[in-house]
Amino acid sequence: MLKRKMSLPGRIAVFVLLAFFFAFAVFPIYWITITSLKPPNETVSVPIQYWPRNVTFKNYQDVFRLTEFPVFFKNSLVVAVSVGVFTVVLAVLAAYPLARFKFRGKNLSMLLFLITQMIPTIVMIVPLFILFNKMNLLNTLGGLIIPYTVTSIPFCALMMMGFFKQVPPSLEEAAMVDGCGRMGSLLRVVMPVVMPGVAATFVFAFIAAWNELFFGIMFINSEANKTIPAGISIFIQKVEVNWAMMTASAVIAMLPVLLLFFFIQKYLVQGLSAGAVKG
Repeated sequence: MLKRKMSLPGRIAVFVLLAFFFAFAVFPIYWITITSLKPPNETVSVPIQYWPRNVTFKNYQDVFRLTEFPVFFKNSLVVAVSVGVFTVVLAVLAAYPLARFKFRGKNLSMLLFLITQMIPTIVMIVPLFILFNKMNLLNTLGGLIIPYTVTSIPFCALMMMGFFKQVPPSLEEAAMVDGCGRMGSLLRVVMPVVMPGVAATFVFAFIAAWNELFFGIMFINSEANKTIPAGISIFIQKVEVNWAMMTASAVIAMLPVLLLFFFIQKYLVQGLSAGAVKG
C-alpha cells in the first residue's frame, strides 16, 4: 500500500511544531549558559539581554576559587558512579530470573516493582532518617548511595528484563552444552549481547543520582559531604541570589552528563533498536 505524501502546508506545520518543542527544550540551557557568562551586575539587568555585553569567565573561576564547589562535584561523582555500578549489578541479578524462569510469585514481584515507583519520596524520608540515624549513615555519602540505588533498582530491573527477553535461550543452552554453567553463560554469552541495556541502565541510575536533591538536603548537613544539587543552595542568601555563580555551577554540573551521553551514545542507539541477535 502506497503511503500518501504529506502536503507542503502539513510539512511546514510539522516543522514549526518540532522547532517550537526544540526551542522550548533548549532555551533554558541557553539562558543558563549566557547568564553564566555575564558580569554579576548584568544578570538581572533591564531591559533583558539575550546575549551578554561583556563576556566573562570570571564566574567559573570564582566558583572553583571561592566556594566548596570542587568538593560538591567530587561527592556527586562518587555517589552517581557508585549508584550506577550497584544498580547495574543488582538490576541484572533481579531481571535475569524474571526473564528466564517461571516461578511462583513472579507476577507479584513485577507488580511490586511497579508499585514502588508510585510511592512519593517524602513518605520515605522519616523512616529512612530514623534508620540511618541508628546506623550512623547520616551525613555520609553512603547515606545517599543506598537510597538512590534502592529507588533505581525496580525500574532498571524491569528495563533489563526486556533486554534479556530479546536474547534467545538457545544461545545459553549452547554455552551450557559446551561446559558453561548458568552464571558463566550469563556473563560470557548474554551480557555482551545486552550491553546496550546495561549502558541505558547505568545512564538512568547515574542521572537520577546526579540530579537528586531531596535526600541530599535531608540527610547531609556538612559542607564536606554535600552533592552539587544541595551545594548550589549556598548561592541563595537572605537578601540576594548570586545568579552569575549559580548558573556557572549549573553549567559545570551539566558537563558530566553530556560527556556520558557522548561516549556511550552508540550503546543507547543500539538499545533503541535492540531485538536483532548476532549469531
